[in-house]
Amino acid sequence: MKIKLDEHTTKDPLALMGKMAGECWGAPTDNVEKNIARAKDCISSGHGRVLEYPQVYFTVSGISARLAREIYTHIGGLPTRLQASTRYIDYQSGFEYVVPPAIAQNEEALYEYLDCMDHITESQKKLEKLGIPREDIAMELPLAMATIVAYRTNARHLIDMSRVRDCSRAYWEYQAFMQLLEEVLSDYSDEWKYIVHNCFHAKCEEYGSCTEKNSCGRFPKRG
Repeated sequence: MKIKLDEHTTKDPLALMGKMAGECWGAPTDNVEKNIARAKDCISSGHGRVLEYPQVYFTVSGISARLAREIYTHIGGLPTRLQASTRYIDYQSGFEYVVPPAIAQNEEALYEYLDCMDHITESQKKLEKLGIPREDIAMELPLAMATIVAYRTNARHLIDMSRVRDCSRAYWEYQAFMQLLEEVLSDYSDEWKYIVHNCFHAKCEEYGSCTEKNSCGRFPKRG
């Protein structure tokens, strides 16, 4: 899995948030440090709307079609998404796919898994030679198929995503995706590092209790 931030991603999210908040409050906005301080006050006060101003553009590759589908189901923040088309897969060369850790660590399970993928690949080759359109051959592709997603969203949407996907009980690939995205954003600028450190975390860390029916036990269950 790889995540690449696009240059259009907001480099100074705190300064932008503070400036926009200041405009609404009728406060001076020509001082960057004051804008940053204002943004931090907004975050600590729970004024989440300003977090919709910082935009994040990134491409994630090497994820499974299942994870792509899971990302699509997270509604909020008006995200824009594009996914690699299955029409352009070279079926004669085969498709790339993701192997779950639980399977990779079990020799017998891994053999069965790889055998299944090989069987699908051979079937697709035969279908293509029979003249079946690629968009129809794609119906055989498994959720394990590796894909690429180009994504545009905002800080508030990603924070909301972290509330449920940074949970230890979340799907393993989604957890890995969120952890990598948080690392990439933290490396992008000091202002993003502040936002990630203070805002990106599972909801139990914010509430001090767990709202899930099947808790991992890290925090007491909310009554």
